[in-house]
Formats: sequence, structure tokens, C-alpha cells
Amino acid sequence: MYVYVNGSICPAHEAVVSVMDHGFLYGIGLFETMRVYDRQLFLWDQHYARLQSGLLALRISAPWTSDELAQAVLQTVAANGLSDAYVRLSVTAGEEGVGLVAEGYERPSLFIFVKPVAALAIPPAPKKLLTLTLARQTAEGHQRFKSHNYLNNALAKQELGPRADAEGLFLTADGYVAEGIVSNLFWVKNSSLYTPSLDTGILGGVTRQHVLELAHKLSMPVEQGKYRLEELLGAEEVFLTNSVQEIVPVSEIDGNKVPVCYGEHTSKLHRAYRESVAGNG
Repeated sequence: MYVYVNGSICPAHEAVVSVMDHGFLYGIGLFETMRVYDRQLFLWDQHYARLQSGLLALRISAPWTSDELAQAVLQTVAANGLSDAYVRLSVTAGEEGVGLVAEGYERPSLFIFVKPVAALAIPPAPKKLLTLTLARQTAEGHQRFKSHNYLNNALAKQELGPRADAEGLFLTADGYVAEGIVSNLFWVKNSSLYTPSLDTGILGGVTRQHVLELAHKLSMPVEQGKYRLEELLGAEEVFLTNSVQEIVPVSEIDGNKVPVCYGEHTSKLHRAYRESVAGNG
């Protein structure tokens, strides 16, 4: 694997980050996970907008334009001989030494990692949803950032274990349905689409937002709010979203079968998603 590090592409084993980088010392950094299809970034403008919003909130002064970052991603994809790829772009706060900084960060570091992705099955292979005993932590600030502070997710993955056929479901500390370990959650009931609202502390996923926009184009009623697990268990269709796996149907929740796996609404949204990929957004 070749990795992009601050303007250069090098073998992964040569890529380094300073022990004085606040991304290492304090987890102060942001990342975006995205897909490249046929050497084209998908939903790049949305990923860049979320990244910029987070950098502004963390007071990290990033010198790169949208075009410069996009070109860096595509250069890294090409250096790895890929046309379709998983991409992780990370911006750390940079070298500042030991001790927190009050005035912001002026020397951030940029890292880009890519790897191959397996062809997605159509229809997608379903997953089982298992409720975690670990609660979803509240957002680190006024909103949840896609940040290097990933301990809540790491502990949840340890609880779930290595199984590839399942996803862990976070509830909030007060018992509301939140999100998956690496996914956002949707369900269908009475022809309406439901998803937890951002004020539950979930990540505002780029794919989540894209699916909401697709639902609007399809004239599908959408409700966002705070919901108990019992309401999810009463759903007719359930699916998960993220940028790499796109739309993943759920076949059961805590051993309870979902009435329809990859049903009418899920499949309709999935077809619309695939069409947007073909049209590059």
C-alpha cells in the first residue's frame, strides 16, 4: 500500500506521524471515509463540506483547497493501481508538543489511505443488528464530528466481536435508538422512512444525508426524531448506510426477524443510490 503524507506518496511502512502531533497525543483530528468509483470521487463536495465544518470548529487552519484534496486522493488511488477504492482522508492537528493549545492549530498534517473494495452484491447481503450494552457517548462538542476520538466505536466493536454478518446498534444513555458502530440507521413503517435525528448525538453521515435526499426525490415521507427500541422492532423494513457499503438491508434485530428484508422501499432507495453512483452524484 502507498500512503499520501503531507504532499508525498510513499510505501505505508515509511509513513510516519510525529509523537508530538496532537492527533496522536490528544486525538485532535478529523477523517472522511469515502468511495472512489471508476477513478471518480463520489459525493466529494459533501465530504469536503463536512470536513471543513469540523476543521473550523476545531480551529485547525487547513491550507488545502477542495480541488487540491481531491487531486491528492486520486493521485493516491492511482499510485495503488486502483480504479475503485475505499479512501480514508485524515487531517491531524499537527506538531504542537505536550500540552493543550488554546489559540488553534496552524500546522496540520494530511494523510490519505486507500485500499481495494470488493464488488457489492445486488441485492446486498443482509446483516443482523445486535443492540450493544455500551451506550452511545454524547457528542464531543456541540455536534458529533468524524474525529480521531474513536474509542466509543472501538469498544463497541470489541463487544460485537469479529463477525462480518452483524452490526452493533448503539442506544443513547437514555435509551433512544442512535446508530450503528460504522453506520447510520433507517427503517420503514406504513410507507414512511424513519431515522434518528442528529440531536440524539449521532454522526451526520454523508450517505445518510444522500439517502434522505433520494427519499425526497422519490416522494417518500421521512420522519426524524427520538425513538425507542420498541419502535424499531415494529418496523417493516430496516437498513443501514455508510459510504463504503452504501445501503445494507437488515434481516433481524436481536434475534427478531424483520418482516421484509430488502423490501420495496429499501430496494427502491438502493436502485436510486446505484443510479446516482452511475451518474456520479
